[in-house]
Amino acid sequence: MLVILKKEVPNLGEAGDVVRVKAGYGRNFLIPQGLAIPANERNVNELDHQKRMADAIRRKEIEGAKAIADQISETSITLRREAGEEDKLFGSVTNRDIAEALAEREITVDKRTIQLEEPIRTTGLFPVKIRLHREVEAELRVFVVRA
Repeated sequence: MLVILKKEVPNLGEAGDVVRVKAGYGRNFLIPQGLAIPANERNVNELDHQKRMADAIRRKEIEGAKAIADQISETSITLRREAGEEDKLFGSVTNRDIAEALAEREITVDKRTIQLEEPIRTTGLFPVKIRLHREVEAELRVFVVRA
């Protein structure tokens, strides 16, 4: 029996996979539990349509993320902070500070996408990676200067 998995099933497949299972397993377990649907022509066509739609949406998201990544790569931000001896900051620069500085330049990014291993605690130039999409990453130059 062929079924289309609606959810991930351990040792069988992931959602959207068309798999062959024994008739009893499909009819008595997978389908009643809502884990699969029969792989008839209508359901296979609907699955193909949904995959095409999801692929189109994913391509649009990637294009948008690449456009923002190009903007970010061409941009550098300067943050002024009070600093003490040896250019150590009083406080630190976090991903939230960077997101706010980008927002002032009308570039909107979620602070969770800014990949800082730890907050910036000294003055200088820091390359900061921003993950806009699973497949798109941009690098921003952040200058931290003494106020």
